[in-house]
Amino acid sequence: MNSPISTTRRKRGSDVFQTLRDMAISYALKPGERLNEIELAEQLGVSRTPVREALARLATHGFLEESSRGYVRRPLDIREMQDLYEARVAVERECLRLAFERASAEGIEELARYLEHSRSVSPDTPAQQLVELDEGFHLRIAELSGNAELRRMLASLNERIRFIRWIDMENVGRDSTQSEHAEIVDALKARDWQRAEARLTSHIALRREQIVDAIKKGLARVYLEGEAD
Repeated sequence: MNSPISTTRRKRGSDVFQTLRDMAISYALKPGERLNEIELAEQLGVSRTPVREALARLATHGFLEESSRGYVRRPLDIREMQDLYEARVAVERECLRLAFERASAEGIEELARYLEHSRSVSPDTPAQQLVELDEGFHLRIAELSGNAELRRMLASLNERIRFIRWIDMENVGRDSTQSEHAEIVDALKARDWQRAEARLTSHIALRREQIVDAIKKGLARVYLEGEAD
């Protein structure tokens, strides 16, 4: 049986990891920034041990790089973002293929209801929340695939491209996104694999110039907001 002390320690470590992960996702930890365990521990009001453990996990998850004196936040890199989007396309295509094989009619109807709910949300909603709704749609397709590992891989990819998606959502809005989601659902209902695959691929792929533009806007925001603080 776990003692109350060990349970509390694990919870504290989990809280520290979640906080630092959110900071990494939003680039509150700036690209190339060297991370100081002592300063982060003081900022979060914890000891250095959970901070050190969290930083090691974040490096494993692809957010940080090891340096000679600890860790730095990975930069916003065009090639890396292209690789992540290509990986997302591959994972989501396989999720969709398995969903065609395994999803029940009830599961597809539940996906349609989720889409109806997300379409009712005001377009003036902050981009972060709109991206969360978009991620929810795709994660539900992953659940319909019946493959927990593919869903886990997709969730991990989503975290690493989330900042770029926030910027892109602000630039292009969500009208086209919602209509493309509806086409995917319709194709699932009709069991039209070719139409669904084509729509999904075009929907989630991001061209190089879009990535470059989002990175430029993202870096401007990171450093302008930092100066404002």
